[in-house]
Amino acid sequence: MRVMFLLTFASFIACSVFGQVTIQKQPDRITVDINGKPFTQLWTGPEVRKPYLHPIHSASGKIVSRRYPMESVAGETKDHPHHRGLWLTHGDVNGSDFWMSDPLARNEANAKISVAKIHEAKGGKDKGTIRATFDWVDKTGAAILHEERLMTFYAEPDRRTIDFDIGLYATQPVKFGDTKEGSFGLRLADPLIERNGGLMVNAEGAKGEKQVWGKASPWVDYSGTLEGEKLGIAILDHPSNPRHPTYWHSRAYGLFAANIFGLHDFHNDKSKDGSLQMQKGDKLRFRYRVLIHPGDTAGADIAGEFKKFSAVN
Repeated sequence: MRVMFLLTFASFIACSVFGQVTIQKQPDRITVDINGKPFTQLWTGPEVRKPYLHPIHSASGKIVSRRYPMESVAGETKDHPHHRGLWLTHGDVNGSDFWMSDPLARNEANAKISVAKIHEAKGGKDKGTIRATFDWVDKTGAAILHEERLMTFYAEPDRRTIDFDIGLYATQPVKFGDTKEGSFGLRLADPLIERNGGLMVNAEGAKGEKQVWGKASPWVDYSGTLEGEKLGIAILDHPSNPRHPTYWHSRAYGLFAANIFGLHDFHNDKSKDGSLQMQKGDKLRFRYRVLIHPGDTAGADIAGEFKKFSAVN
């Protein structure tokens, strides 16, 4: 009987810890834990110029996102202070710069993406969700875009996956300008970046910044070695997204971003125009999957993962 009790108790503990996403709201952030370990936090406080996820942990507990400027880490790069964790912004929306808008960047008095409402922050077995609305407020103080965002976090034993389903609604005529400074982005921890031995690979097999930056591809994986472990982060662009496959603003210094708008920069051709016009009431829907995995691109079968994501309606 004692053995049976211990086995039952151990099974209960395992079920209560593993395969579980725990989400908790705090005044300035929402925390996400997976399988009893910290995963990330969505920062939403009044001083935040854009909602962002930071820090982002691998399943083994290592922080794969750069910690500056939210934290001070000896030896870490301190460029581009507007590169905070994982975010969605753009550098030219009706002339307002949401990309560089940051208290530590030169456009500190510019635009802001503010929280309108957190509708849901719910954990559960195998997955959890955060559903929120944000207002894109331009440099004049007008809310020009209304964003509805659903983030789904999955509990898996050896990797971490986030699905983003983002709807952008124009509250007035809106123009996304042609600039490389956008849009769905992540700043990687320094040890993972190309300058320190990391490698970015796209769906066509192109490798490194010179072959990946400014090219269109359904996905890119960026992998390296962090604290002795081989780790990678993949961003997958859903086939239903506008102008799929997206272009990539991915740099050797650690910026990793999908951007459909920056054609004249990516092609180095001023005759190209990647801008996009929206009329009042129009909607843009973007879906991305972010996958933090052990090993390299081939070992994680990112091509296979993209096929799975493509099948999601």
